Amino acid sequence: MECEIVAVGTELLLGQIVNANAAWMGEQLALRGIDHHRQSVVGDNHARIVATLREALDRADAVIVCGGLGPTQDDITREAIAEVMGAPLVRDDSLVTAMREVFARRGRPMPESNLRQADVPEGATPIEQRTGTAPGLICPVGDKVVYAVPGVPYEMREMLERTVLPDLEARAGTRRVLVSRTLRTWGESESRLAELLAPRLDALDGAGNPTLAFLASGIEGIRVRLTASAATAPEAAELLDAEETQVRAILGDLVFSSDDEPMEAVVGRLLEDRGLTLAVAESLTGGLVASRLVAVAGASAWFTGAVVAYDSRVKHEVLGVPKGPVVSEAAAKAMADGVRRHLGADVGLATTGVAGPVEQEDQPVGTVWLGMAVGDEVDAVHVRLPGDRDRIRQMSVTSLLDRLRRRLLHGAAPSSSAG
Repeated sequence: MECEIVAVGTELLLGQIVNANAAWMGEQLALRGIDHHRQSVVGDNHARIVATLREALDRADAVIVCGGLGPTQDDITREAIAEVMGAPLVRDDSLVTAMREVFARRGRPMPESNLRQADVPEGATPIEQRTGTAPGLICPVGDKVVYAVPGVPYEMREMLERTVLPDLEARAGTRRVLVSRTLRTWGESESRLAELLAPRLDALDGAGNPTLAFLASGIEGIRVRLTASAATAPEAAELLDAEETQVRAILGDLVFSSDDEPMEAVVGRLLEDRGLTLAVAESLTGGLVASRLVAVAGASAWFTGAVVAYDSRVKHEVLGVPKGPVVSEAAAKAMADGVRRHLGADVGLATTGVAGPVEQEDQPVGTVWLGMAVGDEVDAVHVRLPGDRDRIRQMSVTSLLDRLRRRLLHGAAPSSSAG
């Protein structure tokens, strides 16, 4: 069973809306072992929708078309599917009744334009709408099938989980489960990771299952995706467990988490496990470090607070930075130690540097100093980060937190409490 996804909507082509629906649907198809090799996006044009559906049906056994089921004149998915089926549209009175009841419960009259949503291609089966007004459709086209679902994300997801995916599974018969796991890394380029994992990639190419792939994620580092196929989800998980062990043995502490756990959550867990508290002094990041830290549930157990020392006077008068350049090793060290002492934390972190767009203190854009004070041990490192102002600031946050992560993993606990 091979399935394609067609997203309908001119707003998708114009970039006004990101096509997140297709990404979610692709993930769900993979989890159920349904082959899915292609996605298409087409605007609100009848002829082009018809052509896109016919092309998809030439390649695939099933097509999920998302969007264009609303009540307005540019919602023309029903009409396009009816043409592909070679069938007329027939108004379904039971759908009309259901829609009128929805509006009645809301205490509003139903516009006559909503009646279009009760039009069903002859031979198609409506999919009950439970969260909105637009019903979906199951439309046979010869020995193949087209599913039509709304573009509203929560309506689409409910309909797919309740009806479309079970129907696809039933049509597919015997199936295999495809499961993926992502290892998140920081500190090396994609090409370097590929070099490190080359022997493992060669071994997997011969076996064919599981597989490895690299996903560049910008300010979130490089992700290594492990994918396994098996008859059941537990069997696939066993394959992934074994492969993850192999990859982690090769990459070591370049891997900071798996799946969607962000760097700040990893750091928070390490701090809490060790009974340590953290304070942050920020210059070029301007509060971004603190913002990411407080987004972690339970951060109050280990995060004391932050000082946004953007003006040099704050660095000197509040944090005790000595007079002189503020984009320097000495400034970063003084900021980290000053905020640790000032806020009574075990660990202090600091950022200072030049995010751009112009040089500062004769330092080029991308110059960053990351300070860290763990107990009475204070140091700072210099990094050069690429990109525009926002990218430099965001990468500074992850680089800073990664320094602390590695320190907590490999270094000793503070020998004295804050003070």
